Amino acid sequence: MSFAESYLGRMRARIGSTRILVPGARVVIKRHDGWVLMQHRSDFDVWGIPGGNAEEGEDLQSAATRETMEETGVRIWNLRPFGFGDDPGFETMTFPNGDICQFFVMMFYTTDYEGVPVVADDESKAIAWVDPNNLPIMLPNMRRSIEAFQRFEATGTFQMI
Repeated sequence: MSFAESYLGRMRARIGSTRILVPGARVVIKRHDGWVLMQHRSDFDVWGIPGGNAEEGEDLQSAATRETMEETGVRIWNLRPFGFGDDPGFETMTFPNGDICQFFVMMFYTTDYEGVPVVADDESKAIAWVDPNNLPIMLPNMRRSIEAFQRFEATGTFQMI
């Protein structure tokens, strides 16, 4: 689906770049060796983790699954929530085109996936497995998501960030 056809794209056509509140999901996909799947984003030219915005009538697990497939070509299942991101200081972003979004993001993780990761859309410049203890330059909110996942793994405590 193109951006113009998406719920967010249709809203932007009506309201312009003003700040909007956006529900979404992010996924930490963990490989057997502990490395996580990341995407080099084309919009900000830094790294992030798969995820995106919910569409009309879509729950957040479905959004996470769909976005991961669209961005990486990888099919995921058995998603488990580990945290929620809603700090406006980190979750408010101004995109290169001037659009402002304040995200409310359920964060999931999974070790269940199939497929070979590939650049599957124009939102990604590269897809790679990355050591979470040696992260590349990435969006601050997504770095916080990886750090929250590491705290979750260490404590078992749901993370509110």
